[in-house]
Amino acid sequence: MADTLLLTLSRGPALLIPAEELRWRFSRAGGPGGQAVNTTDSRVELVFDLLGSRAIPEALKARAAARLGARLVEGVLVVVAQEHRGQWRNRQAALGRLRTLLEDALRPPPPPRRPTRPGRGAVERRLEAKRRRGVIKGGRRRDHLD
Repeated sequence: MADTLLLTLSRGPALLIPAEELRWRFSRAGGPGGQAVNTTDSRVELVFDLLGSRAIPEALKARAAARLGARLVEGVLVVVAQEHRGQWRNRQAALGRLRTLLEDALRPPPPPRRPTRPGRGAVERRLEAKRRRGVIKGGRRRDHLD
């Protein structure tokens, strides 16, 4: 089966992961399906060797490996799908999950935050609100009631 994976990145060209770099494993899934669940291999595992891939540049591999660190086992990413009754739909679900994971991991980091300070009007409004609240609370004090 020729399942290539097209990754669209926010900056730069799209990446195409060839089918040869994707390995599939199938097994019997639990869940709905009645008697058919005992006879069909509808559970899908999609295995992608991120660090061994030739389709992804080294700089992007390092970024993805850092972000996917907990999900990688020796540089390999495994995605499982078993929520559908048919193998085909589980294959599509696994491809979609892998695409989402890789696109998020390969996305460039956001620009650094520029520290800002509140404006004069915001500071004055905040202090005035504190003064009003203090007057309200001060009116509840016992020495004020006597």
